[in-house]
Amino acid sequence: MKRVKLTVAYDGTNYCGWQVQPNGVSIAGTLNQHLSELLNEEIYVLGASRTDAGVHALGNVAVFNTEARMPAERISYALNTRLPEDIRIQDSREVAPDFHPRFARTRKTYEYKIWNWRFSEPCSRLYSLFYHWSLDVERMRRAAAYLVGTHDFTSFCTNKPEVTNRVRTIYSLEIYAQGEAMEYGIGMITVRICGNGFLYNMVRIIVGTLLKVGGGMMEPEEVQTILEARDRSLAGDTAQAHGLTLVGVDYL
Repeated sequence: MKRVKLTVAYDGTNYCGWQVQPNGVSIAGTLNQHLSELLNEEIYVLGASRTDAGVHALGNVAVFNTEARMPAERISYALNTRLPEDIRIQDSREVAPDFHPRFARTRKTYEYKIWNWRFSEPCSRLYSLFYHWSLDVERMRRAAAYLVGTHDFTSFCTNKPEVTNRVRTIYSLEIYAQGEAMEYGIGMITVRICGNGFLYNMVRIIVGTLLKVGGGMMEPEEVQTILEARDRSLAGDTAQAHGLTLVGVDYL
């Protein structure tokens, strides 16, 4: 028996998310199916991040146990010949039997892309949020600074009763603009956030709040008040899923 670690990239457009669902096609379910056929045994992958429907990934991590004799580093090549084109294994390797992708100390990085212009851009419509109102990136950056550090992020997550500890650490929260503000917008804006872990919908709610700040509906300083209040109703909307990409999971 050996444990194999996969680094998985996928376009989440056509999937109901990472987790296996009874009435939809999932990333994990697709991996389970093709790994089981390849290795001729029942395989069940365990993922580092259970991304939602429509969310993309460049470097999610999954592990599975197998009795197969195929070398771990060859599994990526063999599996990629079977997978649909919107899922690709970037790396496969053997890891320690007790390695757990979710419980190990990690640094996760997400990016959320916003197309800020008068009209939508067809080639990026599946990977960015179209936002045609004016945005002030400097105001968004000032607001983002309040979220860096270790805080209770109750105001910035969708409640799950089974999650009792909502303290997380954000190492960095940076906002990049494609160009200078013009009459019709800025172009592509990227919100890049790195932390030790994220609560359910946390990144998307942070982005929704930053959009309110950038659009002048909220002052940057209000973000600190919202954070301290631990009240979800005070923060912005949950930004749409398709603008979000899990860039990578680094193990410390």
